[in-house]
Amino acid sequence: MRASQLCSCEAFAITLEAALPTPLGEKETSMYRATVSSLAVALSMPVQAQENNWPVAEKDGTEQASEDRQANPDTSIIVLGGRIDPYRIPGSADLLDSEDLRRFDHGDVNRVLRQVPGVNIQEEDGFGLFPNIGLRGSPVERSSNITLMEDGVLIAPAPYAAPAAYYFPAIGRMQAVEVTKGAAAIRSGPRTIGGAVNLRSTQIPTDGFSGYASGQYGSRNYFQGQGWVGADTDYVGALIETYQQGSDGFKSIDGRPDADTGFERQDYRGRLAVHTAPDAPVEARLEFVYGRSDLKANETYLGLADADFAAEPYRRYATSQRDAFSGKHDQFRIIGTLAFADETRITATLYRNDFSRSWSKLQDIDFDGDGRFDSIQTVFDSPDDNREALNILRGADSANGAVRIRNNNRVYRSEGAQFSLERPFAIGATRHNLAVSVRYHEDEEDRLQNEEFYSQIGGDLVFERQTDIGQQANREAKAKAIAFYIEDRIEIGAVTLTPGLRYEGIDLTRLDYAGSDPDRSTGPTRVRRTNIDQWLPALGVTYEFGDAIVLAGVSRGFSPPGPGSPDARAEKSWNYEAGVRFRTDEVQVSAIGFYNDYSNLLGNCTQSVGCSVGDIGDQFNGGAVTVKGLELSAAVEPRATDTISFPLSLAYTFTDAQFDSSFDSDFFGDVTEGDALPYIARHQLYIEAGVNAGRIAINLGVSYLSDLRNEPGSGAIAVNQGIDERIIFDLAGNFALTDSLSLFARVDNIFDDQYAVSRRPFGLRPGIPRRFVGGARVSF
Repeated sequence: MRASQLCSCEAFAITLEAALPTPLGEKETSMYRATVSSLAVALSMPVQAQENNWPVAEKDGTEQASEDRQANPDTSIIVLGGRIDPYRIPGSADLLDSEDLRRFDHGDVNRVLRQVPGVNIQEEDGFGLFPNIGLRGSPVERSSNITLMEDGVLIAPAPYAAPAAYYFPAIGRMQAVEVTKGAAAIRSGPRTIGGAVNLRSTQIPTDGFSGYASGQYGSRNYFQGQGWVGADTDYVGALIETYQQGSDGFKSIDGRPDADTGFERQDYRGRLAVHTAPDAPVEARLEFVYGRSDLKANETYLGLADADFAAEPYRRYATSQRDAFSGKHDQFRIIGTLAFADETRITATLYRNDFSRSWSKLQDIDFDGDGRFDSIQTVFDSPDDNREALNILRGADSANGAVRIRNNNRVYRSEGAQFSLERPFAIGATRHNLAVSVRYHEDEEDRLQNEEFYSQIGGDLVFERQTDIGQQANREAKAKAIAFYIEDRIEIGAVTLTPGLRYEGIDLTRLDYAGSDPDRSTGPTRVRRTNIDQWLPALGVTYEFGDAIVLAGVSRGFSPPGPGSPDARAEKSWNYEAGVRFRTDEVQVSAIGFYNDYSNLLGNCTQSVGCSVGDIGDQFNGGAVTVKGLELSAAVEPRATDTISFPLSLAYTFTDAQFDSSFDSDFFGDVTEGDALPYIARHQLYIEAGVNAGRIAINLGVSYLSDLRNEPGSGAIAVNQGIDERIIFDLAGNFALTDSLSLFARVDNIFDDQYAVSRRPFGLRPGIPRRFVGGARVSF
């Protein structure tokens, strides 16, 4: 068995190296082969222990590691192909399982993630189509400062070269969501300051032929549906799945009251696996996954002036009438797994993601008709001084060709191979779980954009002319990266030590082409290259006594700069955390304090933040920043009888994020030491209370978010620079007609509160109004 494991490791390594998208360079080859050597050493270590007659610990007080690895997939964190009870992870780790997701069955990831402490969210469109997620005070713009994965594979459009998540997997088709922060997040990379979000999709059922279908319909023609059917035999398994979601929207465009301001999403998935028989001495599995996602959304970045928002928050100005997004995403994965009787597990994954998007949206306007196009933000900075310009936004006639709409056309590719090994063993009374992984990754973003010019006449935008393709932007951003990770989970009685080390080697390239050369036949006019080599250590410690666990951790935080910004330094920090967890059959409590000490914070120039400095994609140094806070969560379910219970849970986050120096920046503005970071709420609270009575379940969700800033500052927030605090109530009910058929209903925003979620890039934008939804679920 030992020899076969070593041979399997080498065979997997050779297969992966041959399958890589391009040949490895000298540095990548060296790191890759070093990793394979580490894997061979890891496999040989248990052999030496047994040859020297070191005892292998039997199931005793340290048996939990083995049980964790065999834990129920719905109640455990998946790490490098293995599973760990999140309660015992030496760091912040939260799992929303299928039961958590189905209580409200939200199709909006913003509403789902508010159940997790330490998550910062800026809503945008009311449906969660383009989420802005940060962790522990990291900037939220387009979720570009976190590691985003689906089934353990990087899923952002171009995770290294252009991580802004204009593609985000549909949360409504997921079976579980994992959120890891601090020392626990260093496994994933490359962005380890805030943490990682891993979305777990529907897997091939293991209990024969089965299926599931759900559908809901609600206000303003909102619909959401999921259906899958799958089967598994002794040697073959398969699953097909679809997820559909859409709405007519909740906004009304000036002069076009019947215009569609909604969206439509279509998802299709297929999985096929071949594997050994259940009683085989070595479990071998090869699985192919394909997914296709299409999204069309009549969305805009244009918001409202304060007075207009107060009068009618669901209004949209006439100049946004042609704003529309279209995106297509193709996902390919091949996963090979070997699992041995001694719990050694080897996993190899080849993956590719292709994403294309086009978002035509209002860019700027020649308000005075003098040929000079002005930023729309100037209108919202001082609407009283720009009444004529504001009237043009509302639908007044403009000068000829004065409205410029940019076709933000981009194509992304992300592909690579990753290999992982998990190997438990024991030396005397000390139990180990060694985890090693390596990933080779390439991605790129290709921009070939142009602009169109319109005249606004009688509230209609009339086409006048357009520029040639590529004239607005003609460039490529590319990244190659090799990452290596090793961790040993060491259990010594009640103490568990988890030292880990990650390496990220990244080569970034940006190629700029002439706007008059859309075919790029004359080659680039400018080439900029950046190389990053970063080692990231981490150490987590837990001490278990009775029903409680004390934990502490320290880790090196890192987020690479993007290509094309030679002056931008990598984002780095030292992250510290400490806390306690307590769990019994009746109560679960967790309290974790964190302190992230940034040596440099990066600001990303994106249109979603209204950036008007340099090119979209440029980055700017923000210097030293300190983020400290507290994450609290608790859950209890007292029972009145054997069939009636009252579940109650809460998630609270306190975050204090501030600049540690004073400076003047074209991007950040005039910053004074002690200024708070924008779009990071100081207080967040989510409370969920319910009643379970046999086949009936009713749950009330209450979400509170304190006021926040639109830009750095201290003291009281100016009226036109902040977002007011809000408290939103959602209610859901489920009635099980049979064990396999149930009805449900939900009311989002019960009291129909009208609230703003953002001021950027251009004006105030609203959260979703009250929505009634009803539906049914069936499984077999």
